[in-house]
Amino acid sequence: MVTGTHAAADFYITRQGAMAGHLVRQRLQALWPSLAGQSVLGLGYAGPYLRLWREQAGRCVALMPAQIGAARWPPGAANLSCTAEEDALPFPDLCFDRILLVHGLEAAENARRMLREVWRVMKDDGRLLVVAPNRRGMWAHVESTPFGQGQPYSPGQIGRLLAAAMFRVERRDTALYMPPTRLRLVVRSARLWERAGRALLPQFAGVTITEATKDLYGVVPVRALPHRRKVLAVNT
Repeated sequence: MVTGTHAAADFYITRQGAMAGHLVRQRLQALWPSLAGQSVLGLGYAGPYLRLWREQAGRCVALMPAQIGAARWPPGAANLSCTAEEDALPFPDLCFDRILLVHGLEAAENARRMLREVWRVMKDDGRLLVVAPNRRGMWAHVESTPFGQGQPYSPGQIGRLLAAAMFRVERRDTALYMPPTRLRLVVRSARLWERAGRALLPQFAGVTITEATKDLYGVVPVRALPHRRKVLAVNT
C-alpha cells in the first residue's frame, strides 16, 4: 500500500481532510444510522469514520494491514485496534455484523484474497460497506490525498469484484464532489459542491460507496491459501 498511517492521519487533520471526512461520514450515517450493540470492523484506514458508531457498537475494531502500521483510538476509548495481514485476518469465522472497508480496497496487494477474508469473518446476515475512489472523479488523480493512492474503481468494477468474492450489491451511493484543493473558498463551499454534484454529475463523485451482503445462494468461495494468522500489534 502506498498510503501510510502518518500520511492519512496528516490529511484528516487539515481543513480539507476534515471536510472530506465529514462529507463521506454523512453518507455512511445515512446508510447505517444506528449500529447499537453490533460488532463492527473497520478495515484499511477507517478510524475517521468508525467514530460514527464507536460509542454505540457492542464492539468496534480498527484493523490496518501490517505494512501500514497500527491504527490508534483516542486515549481512553474502550475499543480495539490492531494490525495484521490483509488476507489473514486474526478473527474467527462469522464474528462481525458490519464491516467498513475504506482506504483499503484500492491499495490492497490482493483485493480478492482480502475480500475472501471479509466474507469469512462477516456474519451470514452481516453487511459490508466499501468506500473507494471513483475512477472518473478528480480525487483519484491527486496523489496528495489518501483518495489518490492505489487503484481507483468504477462502480461496475467494484460490483464485479464483489460478485467474484460471493457478495451481492444491495445499495450504492456517492460522495465527495468538491474539487481536491486546499483553497479555503472551495472548502468553505463544499456543501454546495456536494448538493450540486449529486444532482447534476453523480458519475464524477470523488468516491463510490457500495453496500453488499453475502450471496449465500452462490458457490462458497475458495478458501485463501494456507497462511499463518498473526496479530502484529494490538492497542487498547
